[in-house]
Amino acid sequence: MREDVRVDTALALAQWRNLIGTYREHGHTVETVEPVPGLPDMVFAANSALVVGGRVLGSNFHAEQRRPESAEYETWFKAAGYDVHRPESVCEGEGDLVPVGRYVLAGTGFRTSRAAHDEAQEFFGVPVVGLRLVDPYFYHLDTALFALNDPADDGNDGNIAYYPDAFSAGSREVLAHLFPNAVLATRDDAMAFGLNSVSDGRHVFVAPQATGLVAQLEERGYVPVPVDLSEFHKAGGGIKCCTQEIRS
Repeated sequence: MREDVRVDTALALAQWRNLIGTYREHGHTVETVEPVPGLPDMVFAANSALVVGGRVLGSNFHAEQRRPESAEYETWFKAAGYDVHRPESVCEGEGDLVPVGRYVLAGTGFRTSRAAHDEAQEFFGVPVVGLRLVDPYFYHLDTALFALNDPADDGNDGNIAYYPDAFSAGSREVLAHLFPNAVLATRDDAMAFGLNSVSDGRHVFVAPQATGLVAQLEERGYVPVPVDLSEFHKAGGGIKCCTQEIRS
């Protein structure tokens, strides 16, 4: 929302196109949504919804400037054949709602409200685990944590990578209990948007600046796929922020 940050728009467009091309090179289907003048943050598609089992929980943004995005994405989903449930509470989609195994991990503290966690659980019928974010640099859950693998791949509760100090003490205990084998990121890697990543269970599309995290992922047997979105980092987003995952 800041107007004093200079962005190289040509480079930003090239980086965005490279992200799309990289997904397609790795076998993923990518669709795009037409931008709307005056809504520059529409590029952060992850915040528009959470899709689980073909059901769409839409968004209700905290920031007034972003609220019109909800209707634009709702129109896109409906045109694609989905019904959309618009939440009553402040809810910023995959920014704060991350499906992992049997659960939806749900962040709160800066954007998405606790009440939205209840709405998500009632709508999807999936246990929602609330996590409190305490560091303003990590205002969305997807800046501090991402799912490493899909439960369909391994039949268990999946695994995650996260930065512990982004969370309250109680939330850290919950994460340690649920995911004892998680990849723990450093603050440097988290600040480099390393945790704003997307994993397909083998390939991890990750910011190349997060060198320590990239090394850890390789050690665990994942294949890091570096994608530089440095111009988007200036606006507070990265790979995951630009990616809305459709889970049918």
